[in-house]
Amino acid sequence: MIAAPRAPELRPARRLNGIDATLVVMGGIVGSGIFMTPSVVAERARTVPLILAAWCVGGVLALIGGCIFAEIASRRPSSGGLYGYLRDAFHPSIAFSYGWTALLASQSGGIAAAAITFASYLAPSLNVHRSELALAIAAIVLLSVLNCLGVREGASAQNVLMLLKGGAIVGLVVAGVLVAAPSAHDSVAAVAPSGSLRLVGAMAAALIPVLYAYDGWQTAPFIDRELRDPGRAMARGMLWGVGGVAVLYLLVAATGVHALGASGLAATSTPASAIMGRLLGPAGERFIALGIAISTLGFVSNSILTSARLYYAMAEDGLFFKQIARLHPKTRVPIVAIALQGVVAIGILLAGRYDQILNYVTSIDFVYLALAGAALFVFRRRSAMRAERGFRVPAHPWSTAFFIAVSALVVIAACIEFPVDSGVGMALLAISFPVYFLWRRSAVQRFDPRLRDGDVLIAGPRTDADAADYLALYDDRKATRDAGNVQARSEPETNR
Repeated sequence: MIAAPRAPELRPARRLNGIDATLVVMGGIVGSGIFMTPSVVAERARTVPLILAAWCVGGVLALIGGCIFAEIASRRPSSGGLYGYLRDAFHPSIAFSYGWTALLASQSGGIAAAAITFASYLAPSLNVHRSELALAIAAIVLLSVLNCLGVREGASAQNVLMLLKGGAIVGLVVAGVLVAAPSAHDSVAAVAPSGSLRLVGAMAAALIPVLYAYDGWQTAPFIDRELRDPGRAMARGMLWGVGGVAVLYLLVAATGVHALGASGLAATSTPASAIMGRLLGPAGERFIALGIAISTLGFVSNSILTSARLYYAMAEDGLFFKQIARLHPKTRVPIVAIALQGVVAIGILLAGRYDQILNYVTSIDFVYLALAGAALFVFRRRSAMRAERGFRVPAHPWSTAFFIAVSALVVIAACIEFPVDSGVGMALLAISFPVYFLWRRSAVQRFDPRLRDGDVLIAGPRTDADAADYLALYDDRKATRDAGNVQARSEPETNR
């Protein structure tokens, strides 16, 4: 009797290109923050040179981070983004902790906060007298359903919203140019901090909200399994996306100081509305309110598109419920993961704790960004004997080390400024490790039955290029264990 042929394994559909990658990177960064953050930066920096310097330094750091992710993406295509990078560089437990905090706090909380911000700006701008909570829930549900229709449909919606919020930013910049500059008295009202230490302190304090505004590019590589030529497309998307956002942000900062002056910018909590109101009155304020609503809706769309792929990758590794790894047979998207993300986000929304949750994970985000920089060192060391092609981070290792150091300083600053919230966030991170080891017992590796042996389980590869190296290492480890020596090397030799 001849056995029936085995059905091909269902995999995500590669329907996205480099333009999609670029817009997804930009969409993950740009939310509502850029319309309000300039006033916080001005309050801390106080003078025009320091304000602009903070945004320039933040842009350079974001570009370095984008370069780090671009190189890792070219080295590890189709790895599942930062989750896969942490898993392959260090250990699956660290990758699991990232997914754990994303689902319970950072991604879900970000979606909830953006959805309620969208509703709070949309309702008054359109004179819609409906519950803001109902509008926020409706936005999450509709965008989740749209993403279930296919990755092309979800990405197209995200791209359109990104272009619209880019248009709103350009409109704000044009309005700022047309607004008359403040009087000379207003422009010199702010006094620069005296003394070198105070100057450095003011700069460091101003950099914190700037770096938060630039945060978000790290979620884009979650879609790498649905990109054509993922190594090249994601690397280019990182560079063009982060670079494009840096230009937009610098234009917004320059517009703010031109139209309102340093003191005027620091005095208002809604600088975008202040600029548009001075030019067009109430109509301008309604226009920018609608722009902020679109921007936050675009962030919701982006997060739903990208974050569901993180939970799919966890389930595929056996570190989450297996149903989360289910792909729809027609659309080939992780519909259960998308639904889970929507349900958790709505739960946080109904609990009304999204703002506090975002404070919890502010420091955690930069912990994982620092680990991403460290992962690049690991991958470079593993491939030191190989001739490789692809993008390389300029001025590595100094630029990468600088990025890691700044990310660590942001974590320290957040813990000092918000000790209670940061402590809760770190506790959430710590809890993830015992949860991981409960899941680990049922984890099944994909490449070879030999990797199911829990006694010699390593942080295995998820790309065919590395499978042979890790399996060779497995054989060495098993032989060492059988001989009675359980101490084994933790990395594959690159010259096998």
